[in-house]
Amino acid sequence: MNAQRPDRNQARELAREKAREMRLKGSAREKRNRFFIQLSLGVTALTVIGVLATVILSGLQPAGPGPLNMQSDGIKIGAGNVAVQTPALEADASPVATPANAEDVVEIALWVDYLCPICRQFEEANSAAIAELLSLGAATIEIHPIAILTNRSQGTQYSLRAANAAGCVANNYPNSFLDFHNALYKNQPEEGTEGLTDDQLIELATSAGAGPEVESCINDGTFKDWVKSSTERAISGDIAINNLDKKFPGVTGTPTVLINGKQFNPSYDPAAPLPFSSEEFLRAVVAAAGAQ
Repeated sequence: MNAQRPDRNQARELAREKAREMRLKGSAREKRNRFFIQLSLGVTALTVIGVLATVILSGLQPAGPGPLNMQSDGIKIGAGNVAVQTPALEADASPVATPANAEDVVEIALWVDYLCPICRQFEEANSAAIAELLSLGAATIEIHPIAILTNRSQGTQYSLRAANAAGCVANNYPNSFLDFHNALYKNQPEEGTEGLTDDQLIELATSAGAGPEVESCINDGTFKDWVKSSTERAISGDIAINNLDKKFPGVTGTPTVLINGKQFNPSYDPAAPLPFSSEEFLRAVVAAAGAQ
């Protein structure tokens, strides 16, 4: 018995039913695909949020305290290269001025970057005069290592590492600080080079009289966060120096020199082998002592 063929109306209805089924299947497939896309985007978003949260939270981790004997963000050194001992500066705290000198002792403050070639020129011109002033008990020098040239050493961050090393010496062997400071300039690398390695910094610190404690401190970068913070404070003018001139805007370059709280601005003679004169510097110190 032959099946009866659908008439034209029945065929049209069957076609409509088939099209409706196909639309329903297509709609279901679209919903399923959309669900998986949204799920994937949600997982990606959660991953991104997780990464951002990690970065933000790591950035919010409190920086460690500064080195011992650098509560002012610098270390003050007097006769016999003996440092004034102070507590460590608490993390993210404002610096505290080192106790004032006796009335007849001039206070010299110096901000330096150990990759700065002009700082080396200042040291070459004036280190002997400073040593004489210290030996006579006529002055103290307070040295503030900062890092403004961190990006000038082919990615090794020498400026930051050297300032950290200075903090390590100040923390553990403060009376060896000045010798280490001088050694960093005698062995200063050229700006734009990789700079000294951590092992070389450790060797210089040891030769200056520091002991084994500095090795892990230098290798671990113990005071890098402090160096970054102290550099920002120096630039912003958050400075703690006795008798600081209220007009002093903050450190705008290195070396920056203050004598009894007032900025020393040396003249520059292009004909001279160095842009600094020890005679001019000593005259400024004597003038400060006379005014005092």
